[in-house]
Amino acid sequence: MSRLRLLSLILLLSLTSFAAQAREWRVKALDGVELAVQERGNPSGMPIVFIHGLLGSRLNWDAQLSSAELSRFRLITYDLRGHGLSGKPSDAAAYREGRRWADDLAAVLGVTGAHRPVLVGWSLGATVISNYLAAYGDSAISGAVYVDGVIELASAQIVPHPKIYRDLVSSDLRTHLDAIRDFLALCFATPPAPAMFQRLYANAAMASWDMQSAVQGQDVAAATGLGRARVPVWLLYGEKDALVRPEASIARAQALNPRVTVTRYAESGHAPFLEEAPRFNHDLATFVDRVARRQP
Repeated sequence: MSRLRLLSLILLLSLTSFAAQAREWRVKALDGVELAVQERGNPSGMPIVFIHGLLGSRLNWDAQLSSAELSRFRLITYDLRGHGLSGKPSDAAAYREGRRWADDLAAVLGVTGAHRPVLVGWSLGATVISNYLAAYGDSAISGAVYVDGVIELASAQIVPHPKIYRDLVSSDLRTHLDAIRDFLALCFATPPAPAMFQRLYANAAMASWDMQSAVQGQDVAAATGLGRARVPVWLLYGEKDALVRPEASIARAQALNPRVTVTRYAESGHAPFLEEAPRFNHDLATFVDRVARRQP
């Protein structure tokens, strides 16, 4: 057997071993909401915790969970409250209070025992990171990645789509579902394959209507969270983002924390981890390796 074939077989067996150790379980948040948590990859690798955005779930990260380049890391995902297979409380405060989303993340880190992970938050997931940093500081993490992240729910940073955000909370089912479709379409400069879009659409339709209404008024502690972070923070934005304004968001983040680093993907919209997945996976692996070298 050639050396190349032998190395390929070793890699295949390693990936199979990691997949066999995949885990899924339930975590209870401080306020009693149950969170669906998943783990893939190398259980001994550097942990990466992926936090999806509005109307998403673990399924948003399929291109990362199936990446050979990322398989050497411990890959942890969870469905945010009101999304996917996690609990969906009806109380508006359960979604408006940013501290609750921060507590959820802390609970996931505690139960999984993820040691100094890198946090990766997409869109709304970035507010979870900021609120976590404000509540818990950065001593338990190694770094943070904001992927087309919402820095603040401010009109200067968010592209206005008043009809879509109004219709997302409509009591009329047809109106609501059409708004979900239109919102998802805005996530991409390059649309995904039809099967992927249909899966994401079905995934989005599972999200709590109560959450979609209340989260639009969520408090975000960006100044005391992102602003005080001392660990490496990497901002990544697609230049064709139709939901978040990259320039205004980057400027605000840099004003809060001049130490952040910034990358722009010229061909991506709001979801570069899907639109340019191989490049994103490589860049993420590079970032994680760099922060891992900073570990004492």
